[in-house]
Amino acid sequence: MNWKNTLVALLAAAVTISAAAQGRIETKKYKIQDFRDRITKVVLTGNEFKDGIMKREVIDYWKVSPYEFCTMEEFGKLCTDKSLYFLLTVRGRIGKESQAGIDFLTLVKGGPEAKEGIDAMQEVVTIPYGPAGSGSGREFTYLSAILDIIQDFTLKAMEKDIRGYSGLSIYNANLGKSRKARLFFSEDDLSADADAAFMARYAGLDVNVKEEDPVDEIFSEGTHNSLCGFMIAPEDAAAGSWCYKMLIGAYDHKLYYFKKHRIGPRKGKGFLPQDIKAICKGR
Repeated sequence: MNWKNTLVALLAAAVTISAAAQGRIETKKYKIQDFRDRITKVVLTGNEFKDGIMKREVIDYWKVSPYEFCTMEEFGKLCTDKSLYFLLTVRGRIGKESQAGIDFLTLVKGGPEAKEGIDAMQEVVTIPYGPAGSGSGREFTYLSAILDIIQDFTLKAMEKDIRGYSGLSIYNANLGKSRKARLFFSEDDLSADADAAFMARYAGLDVNVKEEDPVDEIFSEGTHNSLCGFMIAPEDAAAGSWCYKMLIGAYDHKLYYFKKHRIGPRKGKGFLPQDIKAICKGR
């Protein structure tokens, strides 16, 4: 074989191998493969009441990796450590909101890029948690499920890159497994267009609309074969704000539906008629 051709072939192979290696390094799946073996630092807010609930729920529900609690000050010192993961509450301001409207729980990996801020860190998953500030308190009812969803998503992202990059909408495929489940929505979680007359169309499909407390009680009790709607939007929602809608299993803490929309003149906050149609399709 001509030595020039051999050299070209070897160089091409080296480039291919290098490119493949770089591809693995750059993907989320590759970067978070060590998650189960690393400590997840649960960053507390400094609010004694909220932190007490977070500690209790993490102790009861965090199962997939070792964890420790830390303060925001400690997070600031440790965030550049690439051997650590961090679960923390972050506040988001979107569009024309006058102030940050929604609190999110985010799982990120430490690394030197943290010097540029949390947004620069390797994100594993971020999920809306509740209205910014004191919120309604409903977020505490659903916190255990949110922790379970974060853990489940992380394990899925470790298996396939497409899952990690697709976001929480991958769980909408679970709707096909829930056709016989009972559905419960708080009347306060429904948009103005999804009024009593509209929802009455679905009463025969075991779609139930109740006041907020009974729905949350169904969820808290882990009622068998029951899915509960949970809507999150800023308390002072304005045009351009985002509204998040989730349908979560009370008995299994699985996410069955995740959707968001921008609030505007034609779309108020809450589950929209198209959400109800999509959730009930095929029931």
